[in-house]
Amino acid sequence: MGSTTLTSFLQSLAVVLLSVVFWTYVKRRSSKATVALQNIPGPESRSWWKGNFEESLSPATGTEYQRRLLKEFDPVVRLDGMMGDKVLYLYDPKAMHHVLVKDQALFERTNVPASGLMFGKGLGGITGEAHRKQRKALNPVFSIAHMRDMLPIFYDVIHKLEQGLTSRLQNGNGPQEVEMLSWASRTAFELIGQAGLGYSFDTLTDEANAHPYTKVMKDVVPTTARMHKTRYFLPIALKLGTPKLRRWIMNMLPLNELHRMRDISDYLWAFSKQLYRGKLQALRDGDEAVAQQVGKGKDVMSILIKLNLEANDEDRLEEDEVLGQMSLLMFAAMDTTSSALARTFHLLAMHPEVQDKLRQELLEAQQNNADIPYDQLVSLPYLDAVCRETLRLFSPVPYVLRHAKQDTVLPLSTPIKGVDGTTMSEIHVPQNTRVVISVLNSNRHAAIWGPDALEWKPERWLSPLPDELIEAHVPGVYSHLMTFNAGGRSCIGFKFSQLEMKALLSLIVAKFKFEPSKKEIVWVFNDIISPTVKGEDNRRSQMPMFVSSVEE
Repeated sequence: MGSTTLTSFLQSLAVVLLSVVFWTYVKRRSSKATVALQNIPGPESRSWWKGNFEESLSPATGTEYQRRLLKEFDPVVRLDGMMGDKVLYLYDPKAMHHVLVKDQALFERTNVPASGLMFGKGLGGITGEAHRKQRKALNPVFSIAHMRDMLPIFYDVIHKLEQGLTSRLQNGNGPQEVEMLSWASRTAFELIGQAGLGYSFDTLTDEANAHPYTKVMKDVVPTTARMHKTRYFLPIALKLGTPKLRRWIMNMLPLNELHRMRDISDYLWAFSKQLYRGKLQALRDGDEAVAQQVGKGKDVMSILIKLNLEANDEDRLEEDEVLGQMSLLMFAAMDTTSSALARTFHLLAMHPEVQDKLRQELLEAQQNNADIPYDQLVSLPYLDAVCRETLRLFSPVPYVLRHAKQDTVLPLSTPIKGVDGTTMSEIHVPQNTRVVISVLNSNRHAAIWGPDALEWKPERWLSPLPDELIEAHVPGVYSHLMTFNAGGRSCIGFKFSQLEMKALLSLIVAKFKFEPSKKEIVWVFNDIISPTVKGEDNRRSQMPMFVSSVEE
């Protein structure tokens, strides 16, 4: 394509985009959502163009903004989006139940198009009957029986982490400053690699030799964060022409981040296809070939592929659907688990009395075997309390996004007072209204969790929970928490994630002592919350802390 033709194309495209922006602004200013949600109280908006929605979810301001919404407003709030758009922000239990469970068919996951483009036809990129069919196929993979089989795989990986940390500490006397987020991330990735895909990415010794897949996957979140404004235009773009035409347009656009996302998606898809074919061939070659693979056929994908081959025609998934699960599984499990583990290490370092109490429980459980058996591991009360309390107060995923597919009405657990002073026990939600479910503030709501809701207190799980919490009927799938979502879009691997955390903590906390670094750690608000050092580049996730051997 000549330069003149390219210039003409870009000018025409600019005119189209400006027209779309103007049309969107006019439409939103007169939309039913703008009128219907106007009476719901909300924080002031500083900009007609940006509104305050972006401010509420941005890395720089999101954390404080969430605290403000929790402190100053009811569990139903109006936010202002771009160009006059009105957004419904809520953590009222009954409203959440309707959005995520009872009327979930009326509220579609907002980032389905982006997930579909990135990961293919996995659970995150499809809706409706296709999604239900995939959930049905995947549910047996995450059964308790399979979790038991995966625990030895977990322990094998965690022992590598144990050896890596021991080697790191041998380089000096006394506590050594260690960047624990890197270790947690690499371990989480290897755990899901072996137990999820039946593939080893990292020996947990030399990070310089880490598999390129690891580096590519770690780039997904920061790249999508830099492209967050495209979420507004992606649904429109996906309606333009054929996939081949959209690909051509994307290649022509001078947007480096968009091209980076294209390259990431292409790499992940090619890797998944290669891995899938290898597993399929091993299953066809028989038990001996399967036993020679990493995971010995007990990993998630080997089980899924085997069950899918045995399924009847009605229930069998297409090859593209199976491939779509691979990258999505790795993405969903890596950053969330490493964030939860890093937060737990940080909290244990800040609360040495809790760390000592947990270590004592673990050492007693390890008297007969350092690798605590499944039934005993999942039943350790203080380990369970530490994990639950961390996942309550510091959920790695802070919010869930939905949009209404048609007009509906949301009932509220507690009535709210409108801007005009009227009391509302239900709210009208027009079609296309965007909804933010606040996971963080649901888990911190003092009205149901009690006045100490903002304190990290593992002991709260060793006593009866507040009656207000039980009666609230929070719809989450795990311990009255929204951490793993609710309904048909809840995290299908939440038991897998819990087992990972407990297995890792059982070995590492028993052997190593953690103390705070002299550098202040701050947690950056994003799609997945991550730690960094105050005063340094917040795009670089890190969490240094002092580590020493318990035996010293």
